[in-house]
Amino acid sequence: MKRHFYTNTIEAFLNSSSTEIFGHLSQNSEFADEITQKNAWTVEIDILKKVLQECDGKIFFEYSIPRMGRRIDVVLIIKNVIFIIEFKVGEQQFTQSGIDQVWDYALDLKNFHETSQKHLIAPILVATEAKDIFSLITEMPHNDNLLYPIKTNAHNLRATITSVCEFASGETINSDFWSDGRYSPTPTIIEAAMSLYNNHSVKEIYRKDASAINLSDTSETILKIINEAKNKKQKAICFVTGVPGAGKTLVGLKIAAMNYRQNERASTVYLSGNGPLVAILREALTRDKLKREKSKGNKAKKGEIFSRVKTIIQPIHHFRDEYLKDTSAPFEHVTIFDEAQRAWNQVQTSNFMKRKKKIVDFFQSEPEFLISCLDRHKDWAVIVCLVGGGQEINTGEAGISEWIESLNRSFPDWHVYVSNRLTDSEYAAGKSLKLLDKHKTVYTIENLHLSVSLRSFRAEHVSLLVKNILDLKLEDAKRNYQSIKEKYPIVITRNLTKAKEWLKKKARGSERYGIVVSSQAQRLKPYAIDVKSPMDPIHWFLDNKEDVRSSYYLEDVATEFDVQGLELDWACVTWDGDFRHVGNDWKCFSFVGSKWNNINKDERKLYLKNAYRVLLTRARQGMIIVIPEGDKNDPTRDPFFYNSTFDYLCKVGLSVI
Repeated sequence: MKRHFYTNTIEAFLNSSSTEIFGHLSQNSEFADEITQKNAWTVEIDILKKVLQECDGKIFFEYSIPRMGRRIDVVLIIKNVIFIIEFKVGEQQFTQSGIDQVWDYALDLKNFHETSQKHLIAPILVATEAKDIFSLITEMPHNDNLLYPIKTNAHNLRATITSVCEFASGETINSDFWSDGRYSPTPTIIEAAMSLYNNHSVKEIYRKDASAINLSDTSETILKIINEAKNKKQKAICFVTGVPGAGKTLVGLKIAAMNYRQNERASTVYLSGNGPLVAILREALTRDKLKREKSKGNKAKKGEIFSRVKTIIQPIHHFRDEYLKDTSAPFEHVTIFDEAQRAWNQVQTSNFMKRKKKIVDFFQSEPEFLISCLDRHKDWAVIVCLVGGGQEINTGEAGISEWIESLNRSFPDWHVYVSNRLTDSEYAAGKSLKLLDKHKTVYTIENLHLSVSLRSFRAEHVSLLVKNILDLKLEDAKRNYQSIKEKYPIVITRNLTKAKEWLKKKARGSERYGIVVSSQAQRLKPYAIDVKSPMDPIHWFLDNKEDVRSSYYLEDVATEFDVQGLELDWACVTWDGDFRHVGNDWKCFSFVGSKWNNINKDERKLYLKNAYRVLLTRARQGMIIVIPEGDKNDPTRDPFFYNSTFDYLCKVGLSVI
């Protein structure tokens, strides 16, 4: 796929007619044939023909950023500088959204384009009709060779480029080598879902280095299992494991997008019990599709787009409830259950059916019922279970063992494909795995495990650090942190205001940041954090900096239930007295009435530990952990509840601010 609509040396660009350049742009364009786009190109070409006199280098128009589904107006390679230029033709003002846009483009190349990473990148926002202003050229404190976005008008653009070139140091860029550079992005799950829905392949939107190659391998393995089941008229179930952020949800969405065929009975559906994730993905896909259709000049209605999206991505309880009423085989032959370990056990399912559905004799667990639905097919069916380790955070979640026990108890003819890591302790399969020894057809496949976290493109092994912190393996945690701290900053503080300032300084462009807390953190109210106050995950995750409901405002907070399966660029984890380091152990508490009560049940202790595991693995680029000082005059916020946890994290080596 070409990453640009037009490219040439600056010399050839200057010697070509505007009509010829415009023709190349139009021929390669995927945009609507709109007069506004034509006018914009005409103005940009005329401006650059004046600005680039006596410059030597290369020019690219409409340079693609697949991760974001957008294109940079112009990229210039001049001497030792990569210029990212975003034109706002006819504009007199510099908007914050425009600044963030050009910043995002520059960050994308800095983070994900191999041949851009060591060079100076200068993002420039050109409001063509703006008044003359002083163009400040300064590097960022992140020390990564990226300038603050520069604001200028059409008249001063030439002087701005000259000033940047005089400011820059470093080796001259080989423009041909630069343009051939490998682009290896790591999108958020929201960005990835939008790209897949718009027919991009995983190879276009994800990095390709060897450490992450099994993302494609896992997808291809599942597709082979599906095709074999279809061709041989078999029923199969496969269990895909992975570390937090490894791309399990992406694999599920890819399989669903590739196999979905409207009105065909071989279709596929992605199912999740994670309500916020489903709602956010549906809304994000709908908004993006609506925007794309309008940019092409097509008439589109949000409701119609949403109707199509929701056939591919569904809440698991909708699927379950539909086939409680309808005893025929499902429309879909392939179902993908994300976070399969969160399916309910028999007790929880039975209680729910009795309370909500008025069914008093329901004795199946959720896994057993869901398998039975696909078993109704006379020919073939495939279930894909995406399994996260240490992710159970709700009462009644059965873990993966109930799926296995259901297979052995009721579905002996199903072919079973398991990850070779399903035996690991965090997947809690336990003794039930041994039952598979008696099953007719069981296959262990290495490619069904995703071993590398893609959530953090700066440090892949954050999840291992968090695991060792929570497992109280102090020496291992120390080594983990030393290996990642240069690329992935983690700091701690006792002051929430300092934490908010740290987030705002670290985040650039539209990089998303927010405050996350445990759902049991009920004594953070003195800091204006109320976990019982309702927040809307759609607004929190999708809306911009101007919306008070967004994460950017640092007012509404998200709990483990809101953020599981999603990610932020920068996170503030605010730690309460519900999960305390005491001696050489973790003590778990719930706040009831006016005091903290001990949590004694092992199951509930595990849920709370896993809640903090979720919170501590949400950030892609870095995080700050706030552990309040408490208040000796408030028995519910005794400093003793917090100090030992703070001291323990200091021993790991985290910096204090």
